[in-house]
Amino acid sequence: FRSVRVVQAQAELATIQSTLGALRTAFVIDHLHQSIANVNSAAAPRITNPFDLLQRRPANYLGEMNPTQARDAVPGNWVFDPDCVCVGYLPLHDQWFEAPDGDTLAWFRITGAPGPLQITAKQRYLWQGNPLN
Repeated sequence: FRSVRVVQAQAELATIQSTLGALRTAFVIDHLHQSIANVNSAAAPRITNPFDLLQRRPANYLGEMNPTQARDAVPGNWVFDPDCVCVGYLPLHDQWFEAPDGDTLAWFRITGAPGPLQITAKQRYLWQGNPLN
């Protein structure tokens, strides 16, 4: 039974990483589209909901929520907090997730920089003892 739970945790980690990868790829494509359109790429990118950049939002995206609302959401889902400009994930199997401050959500900040937007973990989160980023 333990091996089944370990495999479930690894599958959840793979979906988290896949969603983060899709968002990162969307940032690069959006940046390239802006560059081609002769938009002043030296200006800071306008940061909006990154899930809007995806061709199709993930089925487990719940929408915009503040941290309090997100903590009460159904586990296994993504949210976007426009005040923080962060995407958050509420783990389905939280026994594998560790946050330095004990938070139950993994939050990833969206930041502007020269070039594509970036997404980085707000803290040093661990999943099954390994960094989650």
